[in-house]
Amino acid sequence: MPKILIIRFSSIGDIVLTSPVVRCLKKQLAGAEVHFLTKDAFKNIMLNNPYVDKVYSFKSDVNEVMQQLKAENYNYIIDLQHNLRSLKLKAALRAKSFSFKKLNIEKWLVVNFKMDLLPPLHIVDRYVYTLKPLGVVNDNESLDFFINEKDEVDVSTLPETHSNGYIGFVIGAKHFTKRFPDEKIIEVCRQLNKPVILLGGPEDAARGNKIVAAVGSNIYNACGKYSLGQSASLIKQARLIISNDTGLMHIAAAFKKNIISVWGNTIPEFGMAPYLPTPSDKFNPESKIIEVIGLNCRPCSKIGFDRCPKGHFKCMNDLIALDIIVGANELLQDVND
Repeated sequence: MPKILIIRFSSIGDIVLTSPVVRCLKKQLAGAEVHFLTKDAFKNIMLNNPYVDKVYSFKSDVNEVMQQLKAENYNYIIDLQHNLRSLKLKAALRAKSFSFKKLNIEKWLVVNFKMDLLPPLHIVDRYVYTLKPLGVVNDNESLDFFINEKDEVDVSTLPETHSNGYIGFVIGAKHFTKRFPDEKIIEVCRQLNKPVILLGGPEDAARGNKIVAAVGSNIYNACGKYSLGQSASLIKQARLIISNDTGLMHIAAAFKKNIISVWGNTIPEFGMAPYLPTPSDKFNPESKIIEVIGLNCRPCSKIGFDRCPKGHFKCMNDLIALDIIVGANELLQDVND
């Protein structure tokens, strides 16, 4: 029975995107025992996953759990982090390892010279390709996100305006250059004229309050009021998700929601667009990409910045709110049909 350790230290979206690797290993490799190593802040994402037999986590240094990992005597290590820290870990564990190719050079060329040599593959396909030597292939199913029963949110506890259906709007993102501006969000919410729940962390609460004050009672600010699992439950029950390029977008994809994703300094071609495979026997979700095409300074980073390097922030400021509104109404019609 092979014992396998999967390594992905962070963050929310990246870990959710590894879920097909976990599932495919468990279902296709007979008798596989699958362990997952990540940081403490993200361990709950995998603790509820039935395809994971054990989760190891650390606060600041992997040496915190090194002796426990050595005692496991792994047969294989699947390195989906592929950095210096994971390299040292693999050397210490001395198991046969397979490493994800990060395409850092290709991304650097796109960012710095707008030379696009990126393969037309989603990062999920590249993650699963790492398993090829083990004879494991992509099952072309969706992402997984499993919610603990205690985190399920009863919609009757929401404001009365939202208890009969709502749009989820993910306003948070780690980096400023990946956040849709507040004024644009206000414009979209006003013209949608439908119940909207704002989703994000505690750091987004003040922005959410500003949006509520500008739009009115159709908007409920859930930022910072719910845990990650509870936010996932709100996403699961939403009629539609509008989101920045961030972790909650990938959770929405795991629940096969119709998604409108809003892109600033990053680009979908990095392989991080909503992953929505559509097996014929399941609901066919749709993804609409909202981005500024042809901006010569975009992408300016493969991750993001705390401010626009050029000062104009055209990648977000030039987005047209009407495109989101029209897209949302089209997707809502699909749900109603």
